[in-house]
Amino acid sequence: MPKQVIAAVVLLLLLVQVTPTTAQTQPDEIVCKRDVIVQIDDWLSKLSDKFYGDVLAFPAIFEATNAKAKIDDSYATIDDVDLIEPGWKLCIVGVEQAQEIVGFEFDNPPLLDDTPLNLTGAIKIGAVQALTGPLASQGKSIQSGIELAVQEINQTQLLGNGTLEIIWEDSRGSSEQAAAAFRKLIEQEQVAAILGPTLSQSAFAADPLAQAAGVPVIGTSNVAEGIADIGDYIFRTSLPESTVISNTVRRTTELLNLQNVVIVFDRGNSFSTLSMAQFSQALAASGVEILATVPFTTGAADFSGQFSALETLSPDAIILVALSEDAANIIAQARQAGVSDDVQFIGANSFNSDNFLRVGGQAVDGVFSGAAWNIGGESTSNRNFVAAYQAEYGRPPDELAAQAYSAVWVLAWALRGADATDGALVRDSLARLSPVETPLGLLNFAKNGDPNHVPVLQVVEDGTFKLLP
Repeated sequence: MPKQVIAAVVLLLLLVQVTPTTAQTQPDEIVCKRDVIVQIDDWLSKLSDKFYGDVLAFPAIFEATNAKAKIDDSYATIDDVDLIEPGWKLCIVGVEQAQEIVGFEFDNPPLLDDTPLNLTGAIKIGAVQALTGPLASQGKSIQSGIELAVQEINQTQLLGNGTLEIIWEDSRGSSEQAAAAFRKLIEQEQVAAILGPTLSQSAFAADPLAQAAGVPVIGTSNVAEGIADIGDYIFRTSLPESTVISNTVRRTTELLNLQNVVIVFDRGNSFSTLSMAQFSQALAASGVEILATVPFTTGAADFSGQFSALETLSPDAIILVALSEDAANIIAQARQAGVSDDVQFIGANSFNSDNFLRVGGQAVDGVFSGAAWNIGGESTSNRNFVAAYQAEYGRPPDELAAQAYSAVWVLAWALRGADATDGALVRDSLARLSPVETPLGLLNFAKNGDPNHVPVLQVVEDGTFKLLP
């Protein structure tokens, strides 16, 4: 008689002799050591043999799952021990509790751990970044951070038998291209999650498509207000710029005893104009007078007009709201034009790159910069990241790379926790994620999807960003 027929007969006999009941098991007593998503060829006795080493132990799964279903409708309600359906979520309790439920001890139970069982093969993750066009340098930093994290994760067993596969799409910094890329990744590639896009304004165009489709998104460089309001599938590892700016103004006001400032800002991009407004609010809250707001246009070569406007104002500091290269050029030209070293320059996230240090040279020494990350952070995770990035690419990482690298790691841990690629399950896993050690510090998400970690204040000394305590 074939083995499968014998096994079926034995199972039928067992089912006749063992009638599971949930009467003795209270929902609040159940502790699921892991959750399992039913696959096409699963049945209860097969799962009980896998987790407890005994086909007779299936009532433990039956009772535990039904008990959990009474207080958490994400778990299946099992009406018939002979019928479980693919996609159902089952509760696997520990061996000791399983033995209490069934009333006998198991002879040789396997060790239960949280290694994913359902993740196999390539797990498609979309990445929409500005890889060409005016924001290519930022997009390339993000790409480098993502690829380094993927390489490291795929060398481990973090995802069981699964590996991450990044599907790249170039947004070229365009909101329309970002939205088109999201549609392609969702409809054609059927990705488990999306990393990006590079710009906040692109996120406002593209993220609602993922929200509607139930595909989780982790923004790695989106800092504008309102990103989290798009929906509950939208997360980010990039701190809102308002959080960084508020901390920067508060700290520098205390350190420098600021009484008044001038704001110089780039009117040519929405990031800078929004940041200028956030600086204005934070300065007002700290009682610092704004003597003037002086605009310029992205990529300008000559900033002498801005300096002439400052000559008669004598501010304590200049708040500079600009992308890294423009910011470095403005500071260098300001010092050459005779703006006193006593007048401090203060910026935020956009300064936090090797490009700012390289372009500005000695002129940017003494500049204060708020940020979400500092390259000299002493955590083991950050030191390992900086060393690995330098070894892989021959250059130091910047904040964009750190945030992208961290996003891949938190996504991987969420996939491991979900043990599935279903969008709703991955979203839920991201939302309840315990803090993960990353270069940004211990990181998980607030209820609205914003990152839970603190900003920093740093000052440029001898060509490097020094973290201020």
